[in-house]
This record gives sequence, structure tokens and C-alpha cells, in this order.
Amino acid sequence: MNSAHPDPAFPSLHGRPPYGWVNDPNGCSFVNGRYHLFFQYNPDAPVHGGIKWGHVSSADLLHWRQHPIALVNRPGELDEYGCWSGSVTDDAGVPTAVYSAVADKSGRSVVLLARSDRDMLHWHQDREPAAGMPDDPAISHARDPFLFEANERRYAVQGAGHTHGSPRILVYGCDDLSSWRELGTLLSGDNPIAAEAAPANIWECPNLLPLGDRWILILSLWRHVDGTQRLAGVSYVIGDLGIGSDGPRFTPVGGGELDRGPCFYAPQVLRHDGRILLWAWSWEHGRTPEDIAGAGWAGALTFCRELSLLGDTLVSRPVPELAGLRREALPVASDQPFTATAYDIELHPDARQATLWLLDGGDEQLVAEVDLSPSPVVKPRILVDGSMIETFDGTATAYTTRAYPTMTSRWLLRLTQPAPISAWRLGLQ
Repeated sequence: MNSAHPDPAFPSLHGRPPYGWVNDPNGCSFVNGRYHLFFQYNPDAPVHGGIKWGHVSSADLLHWRQHPIALVNRPGELDEYGCWSGSVTDDAGVPTAVYSAVADKSGRSVVLLARSDRDMLHWHQDREPAAGMPDDPAISHARDPFLFEANERRYAVQGAGHTHGSPRILVYGCDDLSSWRELGTLLSGDNPIAAEAAPANIWECPNLLPLGDRWILILSLWRHVDGTQRLAGVSYVIGDLGIGSDGPRFTPVGGGELDRGPCFYAPQVLRHDGRILLWAWSWEHGRTPEDIAGAGWAGALTFCRELSLLGDTLVSRPVPELAGLRREALPVASDQPFTATAYDIELHPDARQATLWLLDGGDEQLVAEVDLSPSPVVKPRILVDGSMIETFDGTATAYTTRAYPTMTSRWLLRLTQPAPISAWRLGLQ
């Protein structure tokens, strides 16, 4: 457990290692009675470099066990520069990772496989690719394989696009995991619904899954702006999946934002036991490189969320299991400062708006504004763990941001109108 971490901004309940760099969740899976999360990881420094797959697991989505590094970038191999994002599938009883292997700083990737024992602790990484980069000159980047099944066949999608062009999702047949068949484009940025809902040059980290009588495609938005790359949030498109002679094709009917906050990217879903679970990467926001270097850690994964469908809207809420982190009641009243390292606040819609502030000395930092829906579809809630701030205003969409308490910091909640507040400290038994 990380409860004794010396940095009060460290998100101790979120399951990440105490030091090093963390980004995209990968290989979200449930095997032998445990949830397994893998993630982009540099154990040596809080910077993106030499990326490996870190590994944690949990039986209850609350208590996370740290495991040895799963996948390593190997000198002289196709993943020398990094083992980037991918997914895990149960291939005839063998847990198998399917990941983007990057050989050099160009970022061009191929798909490699790695197989494990059922405890997912010992991995053998292949040397030959299951799929290479497309030959199409309109594609400068293709990565982040995600597997799905339709009509009793197994397929994969990858995010793709061009630095100065438009995005697309590539689709492959992969009944034989070791040899993929290119099946063209599942969806492109030429589609007007997709272009409006998910504007980007490259779509990254795609997730494709059935939900109700629709299919959902989740897309992370990479944009080239003023000569630099910008990770511009996460959108979803909802629609229908057709399987023709040339493979699957996706027809959108609508879409929207999955999270409105500035610190939410590269989510991955897990379909298990009739639920759709989701984790995402939350990067540092408002912390200087010097502060990050001094802290020795960067990046975290969100608390687990559950997805559902309300009409043609994708709804995101915290999983019910998180109530198991609640300990004693926390006395919180509007305009009254309080101290806590991790807490959970339930809000009433009558408050109309809640604002969360971080106080340090004479400084007040506005952390989040929660405009409460008068007819909530999700319980309005604020979850804080160190620097991780995850808010739910009652609408379908969450808001993820960061703020950095010190040893002397206090928190402050302000309500626009008087309304009931329920609050708890969070911790592990």
C-alpha cells in the first residue's frame, strides 16, 4: 500500500507505484478472480521514456497489489524504444497481451504479442510482429490495438491518422493472433458525425464495444496545433456495427464528450460480469517540471468508473465498490475549511452549484466548479485523493482535474444555495 507516501499530493488510493512515470491504462482484464491493470510505466524517473508495462491487481477494486513489471522494452528488439499501449485477451486459456512496439523515437509501431501464465506474472514477448505499419502514406501513426468480437469472429482496431491530416480507425481480422489481416478503415474523420464529435488529426486508444442495442467507439483526440502535439480530451461515438464482405464498418448516429476535465485521456474499458468498467490516465496539471522531479512521480489512473447507456448518451459514474473506502464521517459545511488527504462528498441538487477550493496560507485556488443538474442521472459527487479530483455533477459526463495540497493545505467547499452535504474520509482498512 502507498498510504505512507511522503507527498500529500500523491493519490495513495489509486493503486499506482510510489515513484516513476505512469500513463495509459493497458490490458484491463479479469483473470483467476482478480482485476488486472497494466499501464505505461517508467520506474526510473517521472518522465515519459523507456516505457514498460507496470502491473497491479485487485480482488475488490479497492485494495491494489503491486506486481513486478510485466513487459519490458528490449535492446535490439522491435520494442526497444517502448512497449506502448495495447490490450489483453484470453487466447484459448492463455492471457495474451497485444501491444504497440516502438523501436525508435519516430513513434512508428508494430503489433507484438506477449503471453503469460494464468497469474499474469511471467511474460514471454514475441520478436516477430503480428501486424506492421500500414503502407498508406496518408497514415503517419497507427497504434494502440484493442480486440473485440463480433459474429463469433475476433477483430482488432488501431487508432491512426496523420500529423497534418485526418484521423481514422483501422480494423483487422485476427482469429489467428499471430497473423493479422488488414481489413481497411472502420471509421474515418470524413464522417461528419465523427468529425463533429471527435475532431482530431489522430485518433488514439480506441475502444469498441457493444452496449445495449448499439456499439460504442471511444476515441482519444490527438491534434497538431501550432507545430506541437496536443492531447485534446476523449470523445465517444455511438452507432451501429455492420459486418460485410470487406470486414466490420462503423456507422455513427451521435456522440459526445466522455469527461469534460483537463486531465482525462487514453481510457480503456473492461467488460466483466455484465458491466462495462473504465480507467483512464490523469496527467499532471499545474505542477512544474521541477516540482515533478522533486516529487519523483507523475501520472495516475482514475478511480474505476462504470459506463451505461441512456438513450444515445453514454453515462459515466463511479463504481459502487468505492463506497467501501468510506471511513468516519467528515464534517463539511459550506464556507468552512477542512483538512483531509482523501475524501468523498455527496451533494444535493438544491445547492445549484458547488465550488471546491484549495487553501494554502492566504492563497485560494479554485479547483472545480460543479454545476449541479436539477434532474441528476448520476449521484452528484466529489472524490478527492491527494491531487486527484474527480467530480460528477449529476449529468452523464464526469470532470477530472488535479490540484496539489501541501502539508499545510486545507480544503473549502462553497455552495450557491443551502443544501444537505454528506462527506466521509477515505482510506483502506
